[in-house]
Amino acid sequence: MINILKKLLDFIYENKCYFCSSSKENSIFCSKCYNSVKFFDTNPVKKIDNINVYAVTFYKDVTQKLIRAVKYHNKKNLAFYQAKLMYEYWKTLDISTENFLVIPVPMFFSKARKRKYNHMDLVCEEFCKLSGYECDLKSLIRNRETAPQYKLSGKEREKNLKDAFSLTKNELKQPILLMDDISTTGTTIKEILKIFKENNINNITVLVTAIPETPSNYIY
Repeated sequence: MINILKKLLDFIYENKCYFCSSSKENSIFCSKCYNSVKFFDTNPVKKIDNINVYAVTFYKDVTQKLIRAVKYHNKKNLAFYQAKLMYEYWKTLDISTENFLVIPVPMFFSKARKRKYNHMDLVCEEFCKLSGYECDLKSLIRNRETAPQYKLSGKEREKNLKDAFSLTKNELKQPILLMDDISTTGTTIKEILKIFKENNINNITVLVTAIPETPSNYIY
């Protein structure tokens, strides 16, 4: 009986828009809410060590709720829509259509085990289904648990992430598309790029779903 009720509730809520609760389209992400996301133009929002960092939009409104739903609230079925937004934006960029190796920013294994999934793994897998690119979830790892970056100052962020990442192999197919959900100061990306460059991996592009409206050192 409990399982039947759970399935019934899942059916009801998965057929209502998660963002506005409309049931008109029988969709968890209605077209009105999806189309409310305003893409940035095709310029990178930042360069880190001469690597272009692109972002789809600002971390607010529907996008903020989407990211938090996938990341914290077990709404794994919304990972497809986060990936779709990223892919639709990606297609607007003047970037060669060569086959990228897509790598997500990793989560420490104990956190992923506790949460029972890594949200960016899901997003990257969906992105690769849309793009036809290869997804690599194993080559880049997080070596230890780190404190949430948003609670830390600039110097504390750097210290928090020092030696936090490594590669399980030093030869990877290039070009690489590194993906994450949010970039605030770029400290996480910078630390990962350092690991890549130490292994002579230089053909990299970075794509994130969102950046805050008042970030530091971003251009848009």
